[in-house]
Amino acid sequence: MPVWAFVLIILFAGVTFASHFLFPSVRWFFRKRAERVIAKVNLRLQRPIEPFKLARRYDMIQRLIYDPQVTEAIVEHARKEGIPENVAFEKARHYAREIVPSFSATAYFGFGIRLARWLSKSLYRIKLGTFDRKRLEQIDPDATVVFVINHRSNMDYVLVTYLAANAGALSYAVGEWARVWPLSTVIRAMGAYFIRRKSRGALYRKVLARYVQMATRGGVSQAVFPEGGLSLNGLLAPPRMGLLNYIVEDFDAKAREVIFVPVAINYDRVLEDTILIKADNAGTRRFKPSLISVLRRVGRHILLRLSGRFRGFGVASVSFGEPLELSKYLGQGGTDLTEEIAHELMKRIAAVTPVLGVPLVARHILQSEPVQVSALEQAVGESIAFLTNRQLPCPRRRPNELVQDALDRLGARGLIRISEEGVSVTEIGRDILTFYANSIAHHFDDPAAEQDDLSAAAE
Repeated sequence: MPVWAFVLIILFAGVTFASHFLFPSVRWFFRKRAERVIAKVNLRLQRPIEPFKLARRYDMIQRLIYDPQVTEAIVEHARKEGIPENVAFEKARHYAREIVPSFSATAYFGFGIRLARWLSKSLYRIKLGTFDRKRLEQIDPDATVVFVINHRSNMDYVLVTYLAANAGALSYAVGEWARVWPLSTVIRAMGAYFIRRKSRGALYRKVLARYVQMATRGGVSQAVFPEGGLSLNGLLAPPRMGLLNYIVEDFDAKAREVIFVPVAINYDRVLEDTILIKADNAGTRRFKPSLISVLRRVGRHILLRLSGRFRGFGVASVSFGEPLELSKYLGQGGTDLTEEIAHELMKRIAAVTPVLGVPLVARHILQSEPVQVSALEQAVGESIAFLTNRQLPCPRRRPNELVQDALDRLGARGLIRISEEGVSVTEIGRDILTFYANSIAHHFDDPAAEQDDLSAAAE
């Protein structure tokens, strides 16, 4: 027998042995280990991880592409495009593979939560705003909870993951920015699913819709950003109906209740503020920073930490609004139920948006510059009293401490100038101060902000 034939026989025998004996044993070992980890984690979670989230990714993809509604969409797509059904089927499979996550409890609770906690606390002072613990604890444990969050920064994902660590594992809808390797692998392991925000294809929308609906019926806790993207000007944007509509149109109160929990986030410093403002001024949502600029910022941040001069980015605050039970809202809604729910959720988010030092001080500087520090402290004190009387979120620090901290932060960035005439805004600071002031403008019924909101909603 030739040597090459003998080598091939040995190789085929090795592959056969591995596939029939070794690989199943290894998979069984890791599966049992994962089950032990999940059982241990579930003991300390308010909402245990649902079986749907633990299904193998391959099985979930198969279930999705063979769903009757997806099958109908495949046939219709093939008919419209004039292509064979097997080609359309492979396209649907590609969409499913792109969307479906590969959740790992070990990655989420072992690595992800620790990283989220460290990153959040190392960059910000975390403050919990409006939070009715008793009301949130009364939520039906069998219901599907959907956290509906305003989108201020990419830190939103990290911050909410950290604060909701004891509640359960959240499944996020993330945009195409996160599909870059190796980030995509990590995000999938954390249970997030990818969406193409600009896709208008009926087949893609059906595959995405059915995944969201299956996850909702499976009881998976989700987190969605109804604005559809980061706020470019600091104001709350009108809601987009896509993901919410998928949930509402498939709702069956007899199967499982769906409860929307409004979540409002605000920052003293948004990491991407200058990038977002530049995109807003350019009239485009394209704000992909260059690699050089990202490395420059990271390098500067590392130097500040090594030299001991980094003092944090101020406060990051999260508030939870009044939950909305979908079954109770059905009888109250009109013809366009999803739109009514979306706008009601945005109102509840706006009502609990935290008022922090930098946004509040920025608002008063813009209103009456140049302004003396003493007058600024008085105006901030009056605003805090106003918010307190209306039972709105407000800072807990004294006005003079709040003003001094905000002025130090704004001054360090060269956004304000302090002289004998008082505090005034520099040329580079006006857009940035407006960005932060806009985040709380609705609490004070500012005519300009109110008009902007109405115009945006009309569009």
